Amino acid sequence: MEPTTVGRKGTLANPEVYENVPGHIIPAISREFDDFDNEAEKFLAGDTPENEFIGFRLKQGVYGQRQPDVQMIRVKLPFGGITPDQIDAFASVIEKYAPLNKGHITTRQNIQIHHVPLRDAAKLIRELSDANLSSREGCGNTVRNVTGDPWAGILEGEVFDPTPYVGAYVRYFVRHPTTQLMPRKVKTAFEGTPGEDRSITGIHDIAFISKVNDEGVRGFEVRVGGGTSIMPRIAPTLYDFVEADNGDYLKVAEAVFRIFDAQDWLRVNRARARLKVFVDKFGIDELRKQVDEQLEGDWVDERDFSVAARRFDIDEEEGAPAAGGRDAVFGEPTDADREAFDRFRESNVVAQKQAGFNAVEIKVYRGDLTPDQLRALGQIMRDFSGGWARTTVGQNLVLRWVRDEQVYDVWQALNAIELGEAGAQEITDNVSCPGTDSCKLGITSSMGLNAAINQKLLEMDITDPQSRRIHIKNSGCPNGCSQHHIADMGFYGASIKVGEHTIPAYVAHIGGQYEGGEVGYGARLKVRLPAKRVPAAVERWIRMYENERTDATETFKAYADRVGTVRFEEEVKGDLAMPVEFGLQTMSTFIDWDRDQPFVVQRGEGECAV
Repeated sequence: MEPTTVGRKGTLANPEVYENVPGHIIPAISREFDDFDNEAEKFLAGDTPENEFIGFRLKQGVYGQRQPDVQMIRVKLPFGGITPDQIDAFASVIEKYAPLNKGHITTRQNIQIHHVPLRDAAKLIRELSDANLSSREGCGNTVRNVTGDPWAGILEGEVFDPTPYVGAYVRYFVRHPTTQLMPRKVKTAFEGTPGEDRSITGIHDIAFISKVNDEGVRGFEVRVGGGTSIMPRIAPTLYDFVEADNGDYLKVAEAVFRIFDAQDWLRVNRARARLKVFVDKFGIDELRKQVDEQLEGDWVDERDFSVAARRFDIDEEEGAPAAGGRDAVFGEPTDADREAFDRFRESNVVAQKQAGFNAVEIKVYRGDLTPDQLRALGQIMRDFSGGWARTTVGQNLVLRWVRDEQVYDVWQALNAIELGEAGAQEITDNVSCPGTDSCKLGITSSMGLNAAINQKLLEMDITDPQSRRIHIKNSGCPNGCSQHHIADMGFYGASIKVGEHTIPAYVAHIGGQYEGGEVGYGARLKVRLPAKRVPAAVERWIRMYENERTDATETFKAYADRVGTVRFEEEVKGDLAMPVEFGLQTMSTFIDWDRDQPFVVQRGEGECAV
């Protein structure tokens, strides 16, 4: 059964199509796959101009790569939710269609599959739809994947779990006529625990933070106008409280998008066409005034803002393992592995507010998972969790509803597929975008740098508790898909010209923040580091911090704020940031990480702003 388009009163004729299965937030429409096949063949035959075809395929989550004739498929996972069967479906299509033989968890909780030939793209998304997965509007100037707290509903301190309202929001705006060709994309976050803000609401175009008013009515604080990239801004509050269950939060969001969609002046320069540009130019008060005016318009009466039929409601506890159930192993650590298991439990496991259960965060190196790992994870989810998991903005995976007595069994199962490493969200769990591995806008090999930094950190064998809390993120260009702006140490790809030759390089940001309910952008250093020297700079800055902090409790962020950027620049200016002359002895400096040819800046036109 195919759903009708949500958006106008009376069109939600078949609410039963909204099955409350994780991942199945966005109903698939089979004719869209047929349309994609037809349009792809017309493009390949030369009958459709490329600029027309690009806009069409982006709405289906199919993104062009820097390599010719292959695509990246971005599959949306609202709030990161995914089931074992969906994990298996990813494994299957990756084996069939992805030469790199891996799926990639993104900083927006999607899963991306790279290097897929265009003729295979429709087959891939059609097969994933059989598992209730959708790539619809994963790209383009649409409402992109909606991120949420992977620990929503299971930890203390939460006002209320926003997950059901995420489902309603996604279902309302997917395929919505207002949000198909806006000046630019819209990134959304929902957060239920303001004191933690694990969804990092401040960096989003629009964000909703759970609140309950004095009458006990559920609602959201609405923030608008955040973003990173070349113009980082923290989203200010548009409204302190907007009701949830009556659909007012949907109404306000559409009013914002209608205003945004009407700004033709933003379409002139798509690189600077985000909601934050409007807020920066006119102010949040002016936006609020215009939203209030929009809410008096005739269009409001033409819409169906009902939340009840669109909510995503699921009783996870009902699916949690019973004591002694699901072929329980109930293993105990041996003397040989007790220390390693205790370390894993300390860093990767958090007790749920529901007695006897835990959330286990799986540290996924660079966000990449092979088909074998995916299938094994699916079975681990079936055996030990509440039946589904959530991806994270840190490119990890969280298992929920793991019983106390089975945490060791889970760890053992993860070790068998090389995913049992401790240190989730710690210094060795650094984040990076794909960079020049696939992205047209990439300048440098950010994934290669990730591996090099990780190797350096492992060699350092960091045991200091405060140093372990340092977060490192690196992007292949200034756009910041790794969210490098908010890391303790963040790097973005650049270059250094030396005569006729070019060195791959990075610009560093120091002292960002995104934990504890506060978001802050790091300060950019006035030095460029050759890519091959970045790991040495990371080591030097960590040791500098450890030697110069006021005491063992001073965090890296507090230290960076106290000493300022000049101190960090001084530490690397003497040698690491000094110019390099081209020659046989310095040849490696002119070659990027994971590459074997001299570096050349090859930056195409990105499709994010198409």
